[in-house]
Amino acid sequence: MRIGELADQAGLTSKTIRYYESIGLMSEPYRQGNGYRDYDDDAVDRLRFIRDSQAAGLTLAEVSEIVGMKAAGESTCGHTRSLLARHVAQIERLLATRAELTAMAERADALDPASCTNPARCQVIAASAAADHIGAHPAAHAAPHPAHRRLLPLA
Repeated sequence: MRIGELADQAGLTSKTIRYYESIGLMSEPYRQGNGYRDYDDDAVDRLRFIRDSQAAGLTLAEVSEIVGMKAAGESTCGHTRSLLARHVAQIERLLATRAELTAMAERADALDPASCTNPARCQVIAASAAADHIGAHPAAHAAPHPAHRRLLPLA
């Protein structure tokens, strides 16, 4: 089949298929005498696998690792499981960050902007840091909360 038909069957664009070929996710297809690409049914399966992998959150680099392992005859179940576990952990960190940001926004709604008089600190951030440390062990004050390490002081 030609690239347009393959694109339709896989739910992708011809440009995407050519890109996947250029980065090695798809094998270079047989070329007809007129230069047209000629794909077999396996190409549809490969493209659907790539699309489904991306929908599951895997990057093209990770998909390439799996494809390469399969091509080498290796089992990919354990590797794929570890990739998925890593993505789940990232999502859990994002959810924790979301909860913290939501709590900060709720505290900001309750604070009086007129009482924000320190030119070097935002009371929303300061209130967040204080709330994080209430009842904490004294050693907890040695290092800032991981989400706060990214914050820079106001100049």
